[in-house]
This record gives sequence, C-alpha cells and structure tokens, in this order.
Amino acid sequence: MRIGRRGGLRGLAGAAALAAMPRDAGAQTRAETLRQVTGNTINTLDLTMPGATRESFGIGMQVYDRLVAFGKKPVLGGFSFDHTNIRGELAESYTVSPDGTRFTFRIRRDSKWHDGTPVTAEDVKWSLDRHVSANSLAKSQLQISNWVSPDQFRILDPMTVEAVLAKPDRRGLMNLCVPYVIMINSTLAKKHATADDPWAQQWMKENTAGGGAYTVESNRPGEQLILRRNDAWKNGPEGKLPFFRRIIAQTVPEAATRASLVERGDADLSIDLLASDVPALQQRGRVKIFSTPIANGFTHIAFNTRMAPFDNVKVRQAIGAAMPYEDMFQASIFGRGRKLYGGNWSELPPDASFPRPMPQHTDLARAKRLLTEAGFADGFRTTFSFSAGQAAAMEPLAALVKEALARIGIQVELQKMPDAQFNTAQAEKRLPMFVDGATAWLPETDYYVRLYFTRDQRWNFSNYNNPEINALTEAAQFELDPVKYEAMCRRMVGILAQEMPELFLWQPNFEAVMARNLEGFTYQYYRQIDFRDLSRA
Repeated sequence: MRIGRRGGLRGLAGAAALAAMPRDAGAQTRAETLRQVTGNTINTLDLTMPGATRESFGIGMQVYDRLVAFGKKPVLGGFSFDHTNIRGELAESYTVSPDGTRFTFRIRRDSKWHDGTPVTAEDVKWSLDRHVSANSLAKSQLQISNWVSPDQFRILDPMTVEAVLAKPDRRGLMNLCVPYVIMINSTLAKKHATADDPWAQQWMKENTAGGGAYTVESNRPGEQLILRRNDAWKNGPEGKLPFFRRIIAQTVPEAATRASLVERGDADLSIDLLASDVPALQQRGRVKIFSTPIANGFTHIAFNTRMAPFDNVKVRQAIGAAMPYEDMFQASIFGRGRKLYGGNWSELPPDASFPRPMPQHTDLARAKRLLTEAGFADGFRTTFSFSAGQAAAMEPLAALVKEALARIGIQVELQKMPDAQFNTAQAEKRLPMFVDGATAWLPETDYYVRLYFTRDQRWNFSNYNNPEINALTEAAQFELDPVKYEAMCRRMVGILAQEMPELFLWQPNFEAVMARNLEGFTYQYYRQIDFRDLSRA
C-alpha cells in the first residue's frame, strides 16, 4: 500500500496531534476516546441546510435527538438499522390512531437540553414548525409524506404533542425518524433568530441547540471535530449512555493514509477507504472489517429516456443484453457487494422487495437482434459519463462498457467529469448515459420508485415518465392493505424490468475498517457512523 509523501506526513502529524490532545481532571482514558479518520468534511452543524454533507448528517444524529428512531437488527459482524421497528427517542412513547392519521408523542419527563434546561412540548412544536416552514432539506423530505403545515402539530399538554395527517400515509411515522427531523432547544435558537432569519438557520450552521448523546466540544471545519459525551442523556435504548466519552473525527484526505493510521492503531475507525484496499487489510488481519451490502441503495447505469436513441426501449434492452455484468462487478468493486443482475424471473418478481436482482443477463446475440429491430443495425455514437470523484470504481467499469458496446456497433466516448460538472449535467438531464449510485432514507419499494422514476425532479435520473408507474406510486403510498400494496409494488418492479430506464448493477458493500477491539458497529441508512452504539472490548 503506497502512502503519498504529502498525505503520509499530514496523516502522521494528525495522529500525533490526536495523541497529544489534552484531558481535563476527570477525563476519559484512551480506551474511552474513539478516533475516526475521514476523507470528507463536516460543512455545517445544521444538517437540515441545503448542501449539507453526509458527514454533517452523521454528526447531527449524535448531537440532536428526533422524536422517534429506527431500531436495529443483527447482521454478520454487527447490526443494521430496521425501519420496520420504530422506537421512541425523545418521545418515551407514542400512539397511532386506528385510522393511521393521528400520532401522539409523550416526551420523556427527564429530558434536558445540553444547556441543562428541560425539554418541553413547546420546543417540539417549534422544531416541527421549523421543519415544514424553513427552506431546508427537512421541508423537502417531510413534504413527501404530507407533513406540510404548522397547523398539523398541536400541544396537548406541557409534555405531549400531537401530529395529524389529512389521510393515512405508509411513511408518515417513518419520515419523522430521518436525520433532518431534529428536536431543537427553541429558547436558545430563538435568541439568535432575526426578522430575516426567524428559524436561526444562519446561527445554527456554526452552533448547536440540541440535547443528543454528544455535544460539540470544538470544530475546525476541514480539519477536526471533537464531540464530548452528554452524561445527562437518557434517550437511548434502555436509557444507556454511549461507551465513548469523547469522539475525535479528523479529516485525512488520502485513503491510503487513513488505512495506514487505522492499521497502525493511531486511529480507530474509517468508513471511506478504497474497495481495492480492503481485501489486503483483511488478509493482514490487524484490523476488523465490518462489511454489509448497502441495503437501501444501488449502483446503476441510467439512460435519458427522453433523448434519442435512448427513448427507444429496444435500444435500452439491447444495451442491457450487451453488458458484461460479472466483469464489471469484479473490476469496479472487486465483487464486494450484492448483485442486482441475473434475476430468474420475467414479467413479475416473486415478491415486492426492491432493490432486487433484475432479469438482466449478458446475451450478445439478443443485443444485436434488438438493436437491429430498433433501427440501428449499424449502431450509433454516444457518450458514457461518470464522476471523477468515483473514478476508482467507475473508470474500470466505463472501460468495459465501451468495449462491450463496440461489439454491437455502438461507439462510446467516455467522459470523466469533475464532480460539480457531472452533478449539474445530471440534474439538468443533459447526459445521454451515465453511471452513478443512489440511496434512499426509507427503503420501501414504492418510495424508491416514486423518488427515482417519477416527476420532473433531480432524482429521476433517467428522465422517465410512465403513466402507470406514476399512478401506482401515488396510490401505493396511501395503501395500508399489505396484500394490495405488494401487488402494486410487484407490478412497478415488473415494468422497470421490461422498460429498463436504468440497468441495476449492484449494492456495494458498506465497509468499516476498525480496531479489532471495537464492538457493536451498526450500519445506518444515512451511511455514517453511529458512535452511540460502539464500545471497546
């Protein structure tokens, strides 16, 4: 494993700085301090702000509570989130009316904010009002399940809040679990609100007003953030405090340096190493690897279905039959993931689960026949784009795509684009064909399909418009009968398999490389570390 001189020196200097961190009188031991190294940055302490990085989501989950949270279930080597098991977090309990429209949350009576003041129903009401009113990621997310107005939230007594939907929604309660729906110390936040900024968004970018398991001790954006355990926190499962008293999250740009720091024991944990580095680390055996498929995401090749020739379903099917799926799987992510190709079904999947292996198989004779039937017997020219930030995984894949399509007469120009340029071109629907990844907060089939295959919006990667899909997703969201819901979802997935607006490739593994004595790692749907669950043996 090669360590670049600049990155290596920076990493070593960073490790020395971590080791020299001062401790106060009743301070934690080294065993009670967890050191994470990341290649990314926390760009805001208010994770609801547009443009917040995923790392900001992760920190926000530690610093703030939500009313409710997803449970977890055991997987090999640790745990994974369980969106079907919703527990109280800041709420000690909740009830749902028989018609599924009214949610009543009873706030924990012993809950306090980080400044020591008690949590009240007024704080919860203000927080929910903020999320449906301010221009934020929370507002966009909550609109999906029709949380749209402050009028939907009502204080019943000093420790009880009611939330009401106009009609039953499968995701109404789930959506209150997502990272954005933070509970805020409204008294503190309002002190920093202005007429132009009534929700204190500017102040909360660099300051916190929470009551979660950790407080922010210090933050140097782009360098290092330190969290200190909130010893008054009682909102975890069974009221247990996290094991670690202090978390040090340091930005170390080079993946090889991050890997070296963890392997040497100068850092405890990293979740953003190169897939190519993980097998060697695993073989040497000095670290522990937690590895599980990203169950709520997928890697895909998208076609712009409103741009010729990809508006022709037979062209898309021909390309689908030409892809060297197994070679791409190995070249891109070294086989470390779950395959979403090679499914053994045709019209309808055996059940409603999604993402799932689709009936996509390599068949060059069929690919050539379909291309001829589409009117392109001599092929055509096009581009295939990928983001430079994902080049380590996507460039080998792209080379195989170019080679495979040449076999059926399609001449491909590869475009490795700077991340910002790629994202803009993708959002503006200017790319004919590209590869990317996607994840969803709520891993429900109809939610995936609505998010990625309907409406003229950012995440409809393939610019797809199918009237039947549109109608099914609108109906399924409000269908509480499990038999009817399953039938709707099977039909949606069957349409996607037939029309191929995207080729589903795989779910790459989420891999955490950590010290051998760390335990309790939980894969969370927001793909960051839940420090609250970790302990040292």
